[in-house]
Amino acid sequence: MTGGSAGAEEHTGQRDAHEELIELLNEIRVALPGVQVLFAFLLTLPFTGRFDRLSPAQEGAFSVAFLGAAFALVLLLAPTSFHRLRFRAGDEEAMLRISNRLSIGGIACVAVSLVSAVFLVADLVHPGPIAVTTAAVVGALTVALWLAIPARRRARD
Repeated sequence: MTGGSAGAEEHTGQRDAHEELIELLNEIRVALPGVQVLFAFLLTLPFTGRFDRLSPAQEGAFSVAFLGAAFALVLLLAPTSFHRLRFRAGDEEAMLRISNRLSIGGIACVAVSLVSAVFLVADLVHPGPIAVTTAAVVGALTVALWLAIPARRRARD
């Protein structure tokens, strides 16, 4: 009877990990369209007439935004690929741990890309302090809402 109970607990643990993994993949599915739109926007910029007239700071912001979006796509798509290749291997717990880290890294890359893209566009429209302030406000909101508040709640729990 004890063996059956241990088997049931193991099955429940696997099911919980599987459910958490599916939930994580669904969360990534929500984030991906925004990252794809940002990446597509950044892909088009070098083909515009104004791109040749970017300042060194604007070129740097573009490069950071573009690479950040590319890295975000790679990191956010990796859990789906991992799941598809390993989903029948009974490896849910490891997939969940790894996919969680990949998605957090992807979200961090999205934040960097977003702030850099905001700076780039703001600097094209209102060069100077307004662009820096705009990017700083977006960066502060991103850090507060995406990192600080969840981290504070986790520490409290």
